Amino acid sequence: MIKLQAGEQMSREQVFLSFCSHNPAFVSHGPGGLNGSIKGVGFLPKAEYLEETLDAYLEHIKSYDGDDEAYSKRGLALLVKHLYRPEAHDRIDFTRLGSLEMAKKHSWDNYRLNPEATLIYYQPPVISYELRGTIDIYDEAASGKRELYQQFINAQHDVYHRPDMSRWIRYPAYVFTIKEVWDNCASKEGFGTKMQYPY
Repeated sequence: MIKLQAGEQMSREQVFLSFCSHNPAFVSHGPGGLNGSIKGVGFLPKAEYLEETLDAYLEHIKSYDGDDEAYSKRGLALLVKHLYRPEAHDRIDFTRLGSLEMAKKHSWDNYRLNPEATLIYYQPPVISYELRGTIDIYDEAASGKRELYQQFINAQHDVYHRPDMSRWIRYPAYVFTIKEVWDNCASKEGFGTKMQYPY
């Protein structure tokens, strides 16, 4: 993110590999069967910074004027400011990750009844980590009330991509709480070694 925002040149290969840190496989089991699904994830601010960050996102989203390139550039700068620059690290809750449910199929069926989840990260050829934990679902359509995490994670998606606030009600949010971290790298320290967590 920081390199993109700074305008550093990256090869196609570097860009594609960088997506591996954003798109882990979510593994679930339940009524939908044993399931793996690739989903985008993002860091979440600590609770005390959540509304402040959401307000900044909303101000940006409401500024959209049809110029996708300029909008994405401004959005990237906002993400770096609030999440990715080293000075923002004390604002981030590194015990949790956020994602959206856009398909409402197997993962949805499973997580509504069984919150156990595993996230598998893989960056070819040898880097791989596994996060084990639980999923909390935030769904305004079901609860009938404002769900801050659903609004925040939808906004975080739309800060960079063309925004459409009308679809947010259709995309419930997953908040994944990390319980265990495993090193699955193809290395002598890895191959399924449980890491000390929290660090």
